[in-house]
Amino acid sequence: MEIKGKRILITGGSSGIGLAMAHVLAARGAQLFLTGRRADAVRAAVAELGRVTTHVAGTAADVGTEEGRATTLASAIAAMGGLDILVNNAGAVRAGRLEHIAEDEIRTMIEVDLVAPILLTRAALPALRADGGGMVVNVTSAIALVAMPFYATYAAAKAGLASFGEALRRELKGEGVHVLTAYPSGTDTPMMATSRAGPEIGFSLEPAAAVAEAIVDGIAADAISVVRGGPERQAMIGLNRDDPAALDDRFLAIKPAFEKGVSSHRAL
Repeated sequence: MEIKGKRILITGGSSGIGLAMAHVLAARGAQLFLTGRRADAVRAAVAELGRVTTHVAGTAADVGTEEGRATTLASAIAAMGGLDILVNNAGAVRAGRLEHIAEDEIRTMIEVDLVAPILLTRAALPALRADGGGMVVNVTSAIALVAMPFYATYAAAKAGLASFGEALRRELKGEGVHVLTAYPSGTDTPMMATSRAGPEIGFSLEPAAAVAEAIVDGIAADAISVVRGGPERQAMIGLNRDDPAALDDRFLAIKPAFEKGVSSHRAL
């Protein structure tokens, strides 16, 4: 897909991977519309991008709500005159033992990470079809490919989003709308700021700019998926497929330290 001139809506676009993607897309000539829950963060992101492009706008909206999704889509289409690419990037996470996670936290993860992208995509499809050549980009997580302990609900929601994208890609095949699924590994973003898991247990963070560049390259190539994490992540994915019990044992060996490191991880 030719990115120059494309009208792109990025949810969760005021920070992290979403904002990093916006910078890469702006450099390639896209028109951008960003949304996020915090008005001050959205204003700051739009101002930051405004130094490199005049084709950027945004609004504060919570895509986890019906009103927020309606505001997001209507504002984006009004500002850009249509929509070519929807990037479902907004996310929420709460790590820890399942029995220690509050019901409202579980529901928030499912609503933001799974229900919101499905419903926003459904609402956006007429606009994406309008000019032909539309695309949906679902930013899931490498945890959808290798589920990790203490992230049970988050893993379920992200794996659900990945399967949604796979099914929708096949549903829309030949109809002018493509679906790309991105699987970032641990990424250095504000969403990870409360996690204390570190290299001592094999947990590392990739720069958001590198992840964003790879996803945008995937958009340009009409890729089906973009998987981050390098050879180690690929090896882990292979092991999880071929000998999942071996991976269970690997997690068992680091489980106490891993639980201690991630139990503070909360970004809702």
